[in-house]
Order: sequence, then C-alpha cells, then structure tokens
Amino acid sequence: MSEIQTTLTDALPAASRAYRELERQIVTLELAPGSLVTEGALIDRIGLGRTPVREAIQRLAWEGLMSVRPRAGLQIAPLDPADWPRVLETRRGPEIILARSAARLMAEPMSGRFEAAMNAMHKAAGAEDLAGFLDADKMLDDALTEITDNPFAARVATPLQAHSRRFWYRYRTPGGLRESVDGHVGVIRAMLAKDERTAGEEMSHLINLLMRQALLQRG
Repeated sequence: MSEIQTTLTDALPAASRAYRELERQIVTLELAPGSLVTEGALIDRIGLGRTPVREAIQRLAWEGLMSVRPRAGLQIAPLDPADWPRVLETRRGPEIILARSAARLMAEPMSGRFEAAMNAMHKAAGAEDLAGFLDADKMLDDALTEITDNPFAARVATPLQAHSRRFWYRYRTPGGLRESVDGHVGVIRAMLAKDERTAGEEMSHLINLLMRQALLQRG
C-alpha cells in the first residue's frame, strides 16, 4: 500500500477502510479476476471485522467488481479487454460534467485536494510508481465526487472509475504511465484555473487518450 493510500484510509470508518482496501486489491489484481473467495478469507486478508467487510462486499457487488455466488462464495469480476473501451465510452459524459462543475465551484480548501492529487501523480511518474499513481487517481476521483453539484453524474462515474483503473493497470501500454499522468494533470490544471470550458475539453482529451491505450492493447 502506498503512502497516499495509507493516509487516505487511516481516518475513515471501518466500512470505508474495508471498501478502499478491497477495491485496491481488486484494481491491482491482488484479488485475481474471476477468482472465488469467501467472506471469511477477506476478513482475514484485510484484518477488519465481519460487519465492515460485509458492507464493503455489498458496495463492491453493486459496483460490479464482485458478485455473490450462492453456495460458491464471492467471485471477483472477470476482466475482458473488450470491455475497457465500453467503460471509457460510458465514462465520457459524466466525467465531463464532473470536470466542468469542479472548475465552476473550485475554491479552498478543495483546491488543495486537487493540487495534492496532481503533485502525487507527478511524483508517481518520476518514480515509475504504479501504485502511487492509482492512489493519486483515486484521490482525484474522490475530490471530483465531493466538489460536484451534480450527484447523479457522480453516482454514474464512481464505479466506472474503479473499473477503468483496473483495466489500465492490467493492460497499460509502454509509456502509458507518463502519458496518463500528463492527461490527468491537464484536467486538474484547467479545474484549478476555474476554466470550465477547458476543463471539459481536457477531460474529453483524457478519455480519448485512454481509449487509444485501450484499443492498442486489443491490437
């Protein structure tokens, strides 16, 4: 777990900590796609109690990252590379809404959260730190969800963001980390500048960039 992830999770309620840790392990494939696990195994794995883990499982199942198999246990969602472009296509509209609303509403202290995510991404790129980038990306997504005045867009985008990180981690292209960081930073700078139009354009550019990566891995 990166320093960012540790900082993000330490102050959260137990159910939120359980969710973040299990989501992280699914995204980074520590919980292998398609594998079967039990509730008890997850409790042992992350060292939290039955109630918070059960709440986390319910949320992960709703987001499509895990499914409950009667008499078989819990199945981690399979990973089909053909689904990555579909996830990105669905993300585009809600993400543009979130970027534009963040630019319109940007103010202290939220701007510090966006700056921290941007700085963490730069640091991750310099160190080729994939875990650090994923955690910074999660920090950005959380900030977008918190600042927006459109909760409907946030509810659509949130599960798609987790799926997208998972696909990116598994199928990233050579040089994909630096390219992805540059794309995210362009969005953050526009939002910090309170430039609503450019923020939307930069978000569309970022989705296009990720779409190219997705199509490249399909050959």
